[in-house]
Amino acid sequence: MDIEIILSQIEEEAKNIKSLEGIEQFRLKYLGRKGIVAQLTSTIPSLSCQERASFGQKVNSLKNKLAVLIEDKQKGIAGNKEDAQVSYCDIGMPGIAQEIGHLHPITQITEEVCSIFSRIGFSIVEGPEIESEYNNFTGLNIPLEHPSREAFDTFYLKDYPKMLLRSHTSPVQVRAMKAHKPPLAIIVPGKVYRPDAVDASHSFMFHQVEGFIVDKGIKFSDLKGVLELFAKTVFGDGIKMRFRPHFFPFTEPSAEVDISCIICKGKGCSVCGQKGWLEILGAGMIHPNVFKHVGIDSKRYTGFAFGMGIERIAMLKYGINDIRLFFENDVRFLKQF
Repeated sequence: MDIEIILSQIEEEAKNIKSLEGIEQFRLKYLGRKGIVAQLTSTIPSLSCQERASFGQKVNSLKNKLAVLIEDKQKGIAGNKEDAQVSYCDIGMPGIAQEIGHLHPITQITEEVCSIFSRIGFSIVEGPEIESEYNNFTGLNIPLEHPSREAFDTFYLKDYPKMLLRSHTSPVQVRAMKAHKPPLAIIVPGKVYRPDAVDASHSFMFHQVEGFIVDKGIKFSDLKGVLELFAKTVFGDGIKMRFRPHFFPFTEPSAEVDISCIICKGKGCSVCGQKGWLEILGAGMIHPNVFKHVGIDSKRYTGFAFGMGIERIAMLKYGINDIRLFFENDVRFLKQF
C-alpha cells in the first residue's frame, strides 16, 4: 500500500463526512483492529531492516494525522448541532417554574411577636436549650417539691443529672439579670421541651416567647398596657382582654390572660368552648425571691414577666385546630402561609 495514496484518499473521504455516525465508520475503516493502519503495521516485519524504520515512521505519522482529523471533525459536527439547537430555540415558550420557599408559620409568628416588642424597646436574647437545674427551677423560685422537678415530668440528661432540656424559656431571665444590671427589657424566643403525650393540643417540643422588664417603679398596669398593645397588634383592635388570677412560682401576683374569641367575637362558639374567651398567655409581677437569687434589690426594683406558646398564637390567629400540623411538613398545609 502506498501511504501517499492513502493520505489523499483520507482527505477526499473526510470532506464528505457530515455526521457523528460517518466519523465512526471512518475511524473503524482506518484505525479499527482490522483497519488500514493495522494492515500497514502488519507488513512491517516482512520489510528489510533498512525499510522498517522509514516505513514505521510514515505509519505513525499517518495514525497521528487520522487522530487529529477525527477529533476536529467531531468538534465541528457537535458545534453545528449546538448552533442548530440555539437557532431553533423558541424563546416565547414558558420556562420551568422554580418554586420559591418561604418561612414556616411558626417562624413567621415568632418574628412577628419579636418585632412588636422590639419596636417598643425590648432586646431580643436567646439562651441554650440545655439548662442547669438551678436556672430552670431554683433561680425561678420553683421549689424541690414542685411536680415539674420530678424526673418523669422533665427531660433530665442521663449522664448529667443536674442538667436538662429546658421546660420553658424563663431561665434566660436568670441569665440576663445576673449578667446585666437594670433597667432591662428583654424578649426571649426559643424551643422548650416537656414530656407531654402528643395530641391535637400538646407536643413534647414547642416554641415559646418569654418577655420581662425590670426597672424602678414598674407596675402591674404597665404589664397590662404592654400586653394589650401586643394582643391588638396581632389579633386586631376589636378584641377585648381579661386577666384571671392564677399561680406561677416566679411571679406574684400572677394572671392568665384571655382575649375575646376572634371567631365569634365573644358570643360563644366551638372554638372557645362557648365561653367567648381564648387563653393566650400567662403573666405577672416578678417574684421578690427571683430577684434575690439573681442579686437584684427587690426594694429598689420591680418588674413583670410574661410567656406565651407560639403554636398557641398561630393556631388562634389562623384558625388551626391541631398542633401536629406544624411539625408534619405537609407542603399542602405549609403553602397556605
